[in-house]
Amino acid sequence: MTIRNRLTLISSLTFGVVFALAAFVVYYMFVVTSERIIFSDLQKTGLLSAMFYLEEDELSTREHNRIRTDFEVEMQQTDVKVYDHSGRLRYGNGQFREAVTPAMLQRIREEGRVRFKTEGYYYYGLHYPDNQGDFVVVVAADHSFFTAQRNQLLLAMGTALAIGLLLIFLLSYALSRIAYRPISSVIHQVNQLQVHNLERALTLPRTKDELHELIDTFNGLLLRLSENFVIQRNFINYVSHEFKTPLASITGNLEVFAQRERSPAEYRKVSETVLAEVSQLEHILNNLMILAGLRTNPQGSVMYRLDELLWDVMDRIFERWPEVKPLVDLGVSVADADRLVVKGYRNQLQMAVYNVIDNAVKYACGKPVTIALAESDGALRLTVQDQGPGIPPTELQFVHQPFYRGSNVGDTKGSGIGLSLALLICKQNDVAFSLTSDARGTQATFIFRQL
Repeated sequence: MTIRNRLTLISSLTFGVVFALAAFVVYYMFVVTSERIIFSDLQKTGLLSAMFYLEEDELSTREHNRIRTDFEVEMQQTDVKVYDHSGRLRYGNGQFREAVTPAMLQRIREEGRVRFKTEGYYYYGLHYPDNQGDFVVVVAADHSFFTAQRNQLLLAMGTALAIGLLLIFLLSYALSRIAYRPISSVIHQVNQLQVHNLERALTLPRTKDELHELIDTFNGLLLRLSENFVIQRNFINYVSHEFKTPLASITGNLEVFAQRERSPAEYRKVSETVLAEVSQLEHILNNLMILAGLRTNPQGSVMYRLDELLWDVMDRIFERWPEVKPLVDLGVSVADADRLVVKGYRNQLQMAVYNVIDNAVKYACGKPVTIALAESDGALRLTVQDQGPGIPPTELQFVHQPFYRGSNVGDTKGSGIGLSLALLICKQNDVAFSLTSDARGTQATFIFRQL
């Protein structure tokens, strides 16, 4: 059963139950109130009948005539019987079809006033002592009129229930279609989603309700899925690209080497080449394992000088980018060499610093890069500042994601792994790292705790 049909059924059933309960309460109150009114009228008629039949000798003619007028009006729909102390009928208008039993008369004498009903009549009896004797007055009314009214009420409520259920069903169905329309729209939009367009957000409804919150949450899920797919694609591209060159070199050297007999020197040269390529593959694999959290401490924690680590990194940078050497402004402003000693996993941190500086010179677009190592508040602060295009503010929050590359990198080659790996290494080595960026460039800051 669809949600729309379920809503229609639930609303109709709810209306039916509520209406039935309300109808029962109305019917019950009608019966109770009507019977109370009937018995009240019978009590009034009984007293009036007693005064008419038994007080004639004590009232003036004028007063008795007035009572007679009221009595004749009341007697049109009511039967009256007056019994003496022996149970003999003394007065009455002769409308009874059922005689009052001696047990009923005795009960009336004992209780004073009694009301009861039988299958066809409502009765009210009262004990009325008089100077002429001890009497019992019994008045009765046919409840056929009341029964007819009660049946009419039941018919009216039944008809109202049937019509109400039909109207509620139709209105609920129409309203459920209106309420379900945004859900139908969401289903249609979700069916249009493919792997290549997961970043496309679903249209949010204008109402600030639970559906709006659900779709907004779902859009967040789509964004995360899209980012994960991008990461997966970048990961595959990175692995295939980085592994392709060493594997191709190894394969090529071995194929050429196997074509004829080689001298010991040639054996040694090919072995060195293959070992270098294997070492490169191992380095790439270590990076991936560190990034995945499968390898956190490949080297032991040691004490080392941060300036020496920085010089080693710069040697590798200038070896890879010799043309940027004139553009790099490197300064160390720590006078005491002992203040440059820190403790940590040197190889990992060297990789992190290298990745950040490598990104700075790569994306500086031929502009100067400033690297400064200074002492600040009991810690060593290493700052790398470039004057490149910077990272868009909306993308700065994603730089920690592996294989994520900014939208403004242009044709600059990269894998998107360097900065995320640096962030992870800093976190594992308790080194504070911060990154700020605007249109004037990007600044990365490492803060190392001194010994």
